[in-house]
Amino acid sequence: MLLQTITSGAQPVTKVAGGYYHSLFIKGDGSLWGMGANGAGELGDGTSNFRTNLPEQIVVSNVTAIAAGFEHSLFLKSDGSLWGMGYNSSGELGDGTYNSTNLPEQIVASNVTAIAAEAHSLFLKSDGSLWAMGWNEYGQLGDGTYSDTNRPEMILASNVTAISGYYHSLFLKSDGSLWAMGWNEYGQLGDGTYTNTNRPEMIVASNVTAISAGCCHNLFLKSDGSLWAMGWNQCGQLGDGFGGSNTSNKTNSPEQIVASGVTAIAAGGYHSLFLKSDGSLWAMGNNGYGQLGDGTYNNTNLPEQIVAGGVTAIAAGYYHSLFLKSDGSLWVMGYDNYGQLGNGAYGNTTNRPEQILAAYNQISGRLLSGGSVRLSFVGIARANYALDRSFSLAPPNWMTQLTNPAGSVGALVFTNTPDPTTNNFWRIRAVQ
Repeated sequence: MLLQTITSGAQPVTKVAGGYYHSLFIKGDGSLWGMGANGAGELGDGTSNFRTNLPEQIVVSNVTAIAAGFEHSLFLKSDGSLWGMGYNSSGELGDGTYNSTNLPEQIVASNVTAIAAEAHSLFLKSDGSLWAMGWNEYGQLGDGTYSDTNRPEMILASNVTAISGYYHSLFLKSDGSLWAMGWNEYGQLGDGTYTNTNRPEMIVASNVTAISAGCCHNLFLKSDGSLWAMGWNQCGQLGDGFGGSNTSNKTNSPEQIVASGVTAIAAGGYHSLFLKSDGSLWAMGNNGYGQLGDGTYNNTNLPEQIVAGGVTAIAAGYYHSLFLKSDGSLWVMGYDNYGQLGNGAYGNTTNRPEQILAAYNQISGRLLSGGSVRLSFVGIARANYALDRSFSLAPPNWMTQLTNPAGSVGALVFTNTPDPTTNNFWRIRAVQ
């Protein structure tokens, strides 16, 4: 006999971001969570702890977008405000100082619609204007100089629709054109040269729909679902069948990698991920830490399928990868020395996808033999939960029956035998 099922407080993961050695994600309730390196305060948890290997909540609600940079983080709230935390020695937080901070601080009060972060920061406003701040050694801010700035400066006044950056910057305009500026030693700008530029230059005239900047390579999608790449290819990260120890394996012009059916892209340090329209996850490039998730530590210069279906979002860090499934579960693979996988360990790299947060579930109850009831719940991995009982709700008198830790993916089960002669009310709550 299945008892009544009720909705739990567990929330699906809706967005993910991979930084250099830390990771961020948002849940369905708008809460912001982080794990991994925190030496510069990039998790924004108010501590000086060097790292954490389990997800911790940073902001309770209203977060709508995230960007994980080198050692800093940016996020947006539902009111359009821009917030930042972490490393700030080049002014990447845009707060007018060069001081790092371990707590979120508001940078712009309203009208911000999109963000991107690496060692510098980019953001868009609702009027389509492009703004930048931070490190500018290679001209990646696109302001015509090679000087850092600790205040947001407007680069373009309108018509910008998407942004991405690493040691260089990419952006799209409303006409589908792709533009780039910054570091170009490996041809990653795709302009046919290997020369840096501190002003935006057009790379593709139209039909580009998505962009992702890696360390030394770039990916983009066209409206026909085709995947294109340019830049360094030593690890096979372009997925064109070339690569290897020969550093001449690079291209300074866009080349088509997949002809159609690609829906999302993520360029990491030296690896690449993409999704197809059937929900399958594909990967190529550097795999020294298992970040491709194929069960090996071997690089590959051709796309290989990692998950057959059900994947809805992807993020690529420097040496690690994250993805979401349609059930709201969070999965990771790759380098974990700083706890960026969030699996409770340090230094245990994994070359297979590992579930960190379980599927968005409901509290469910099942009547067992002998009158026992089993309650199943999905919470936060390894957090402690108590099962409480009250004989009445007017008023309630909650009495703790059992306390259990959730498993490595947040799942836990309580079994207890209610008194059949009384009305029993039950709750599951988090405990310290």
